[in-house]
Amino acid sequence: MSLLITGAAGFIGMHVARALLARGETVIGVDDVNAYYDPALKEARLAELARLGGGAFRFVKLDIAAPGAFAALLAQEAAADRIVHLAAQAGVRYSLVNPGAYVRANVEGHFAVLEACRLRGGVKHLVYASSSSVYGGNEKLPFAVEDRIDRPVSLYAATKAADELMSHCYAHLYGLAQTGLRFFTVYGPWGRPDMSAFIFTRAILAGQPIKVFNRGDMRRDFTYIDDITAGVLAALDRPPTLPSPASGGGLGGGAPHRLYNLGNSRSEELLDFIAAIETALGKKAIIEPAPMQPGDVKDTYADIAASRRDLGFAPKTTIREGIPKFVAWYRAFYGV
Repeated sequence: MSLLITGAAGFIGMHVARALLARGETVIGVDDVNAYYDPALKEARLAELARLGGGAFRFVKLDIAAPGAFAALLAQEAAADRIVHLAAQAGVRYSLVNPGAYVRANVEGHFAVLEACRLRGGVKHLVYASSSSVYGGNEKLPFAVEDRIDRPVSLYAATKAADELMSHCYAHLYGLAQTGLRFFTVYGPWGRPDMSAFIFTRAILAGQPIKVFNRGDMRRDFTYIDDITAGVLAALDRPPTLPSPASGGGLGGGAPHRLYNLGNSRSEELLDFIAAIETALGKKAIIEPAPMQPGDVKDTYADIAASRRDLGFAPKTTIREGIPKFVAWYRAFYGV
């Protein structure tokens, strides 16, 4: 049997595909390779997967939100019995500029995946990406999966919360086993250029100032990509069943649908994160204090008790270990 990964040219998608290939899986990667950020980086990720996977990796360029497109693909791929759905329009701040892109990719795209699974049948498990952004303006820390998510502070967060609700509905009505994973600020090699590690590294090397929002009074649960990848695979290998009353972290509500936080379970000061980059680069940052941005939150911090218990999730990479690995990749990839 094989499995299908949407968003395979993306940061997390590439790493998950690589890990699955390494354990002998046959992977079908799907992505539209759009221009939200440099498509050349996405193409390089796909080239790396092709190099590592050989005949075990096959790529299909496809916009999953195009009507009927994903359903047609899944109908052709009869051997694909598991799906890791990571395709989405990412980025909180861009949702203030182009909100329509989020409704289309995250809501319509997620719906298209759910409908394709329903129509074809035979999908044993759908694992999909949610986000720590769903916790919105919650002030209780750490964030637990049982916390309310009905107060989003960005449209991006609202679309991810909508995805979770639609998934629960399809699990309840059609028995489609699903696991939603709320990712917390992922960084590492092959990362996204719109994320802080990438932005800060590029600016510091160029001698340019970096904007530090809320004047540095921010904390994030920075999570290294290898830990996230291990969590995704652990979830994929443990499809929820019905009933599952013991799974306190599931929020299944009688449906084969579970939700988990995947974070480092450490809330780091933003200025400490910048200091780790400075140390890895051997160069000081020029810091430009800036006010809090609309749609942003001051703190994120993951309660991972449920994912530890149910998935064996055990993140182990600190920013002082992970940042030098990212910087080494950045220097090598860009020839800096």
